[in-house]
Amino acid sequence: MPHIGSHDGTRLYYEETGAGTAVVFVHEYAGDWRTWEPQMRHFSRSHRCITYSQRGYPPSDVPADGARYGQDIARDDVIALMDALAVDKAHIVGHSMGASTALHVGIRYPERCLSVTAAGCGYGSSPDPKAVEAMRAQSRETGQMFATEDFKTAAARYADGATRQTQKNKDPRGYAEFARMLSEHSKEGHALTMLHLQAKRPMLWEMEAELKKFSVPLLVIVGDEDDWCLDPSVFLKRTVPTAGLLVIPRSGHTITSEEPAAFNAALAELFAAAEAGRWMAHKPPAKIVT
Repeated sequence: MPHIGSHDGTRLYYEETGAGTAVVFVHEYAGDWRTWEPQMRHFSRSHRCITYSQRGYPPSDVPADGARYGQDIARDDVIALMDALAVDKAHIVGHSMGASTALHVGIRYPERCLSVTAAGCGYGSSPDPKAVEAMRAQSRETGQMFATEDFKTAAARYADGATRQTQKNKDPRGYAEFARMLSEHSKEGHALTMLHLQAKRPMLWEMEAELKKFSVPLLVIVGDEDDWCLDPSVFLKRTVPTAGLLVIPRSGHTITSEEPAAFNAALAELFAAAEAGRWMAHKPPAKIVT
């Protein structure tokens, strides 16, 4: 099984297929490298597609030390993967937890990004500090649930969350596959990721100054039933100078597999425009003041 070593020696499992401009897919908290199969099959016809399991998600390593999890570590794991595979620049496509990581890659390493996609991004983000702390407390409770309860029971409860119901009702077969894959994850990895990454990462409103300087083409995608991510997605559109926003109707959080045709069509438009230098073609060139 192919693995690369990250900066601290943690081994990350990856798969790649296709040839051409590179695309790196970064999965959500409830996903893994398999999450991106609808995108891998579609885009490998025209691009070099790379998917991987983040640390804490087998067959990647599951470090036992909580200090080896965090937002900056997740960000740098993307760069370690690109370095190991000799990828100079790529489209970075992230979903949920992975969308936050993709944004951080775009902020810290813009020279490595052809574009960034942030889908279902911003859970826990709010301009209200009390609301943010409430969300952090909820994340800590979720981490403790995974740490202390039977994993398959906890995974089933997490999979049945409010923002997963649209897929469950529209596409019960796809939802069952999502829930099954989640049940195959690591108990320890889920607990440590939630406690040391999700519950501690900076929220979007806390990143406002950095986001206003974001220079990479950014596509924000959200389902209109994804209540926790709607306002943060609009915030990204209003804050990031290069952002475009797509709201997919009658759709929830698991947007990559719930509505893969719409998701893939949006990515294809982004990739083509970014590669042609035309993502911002709808705006007049900035005037140079002398």
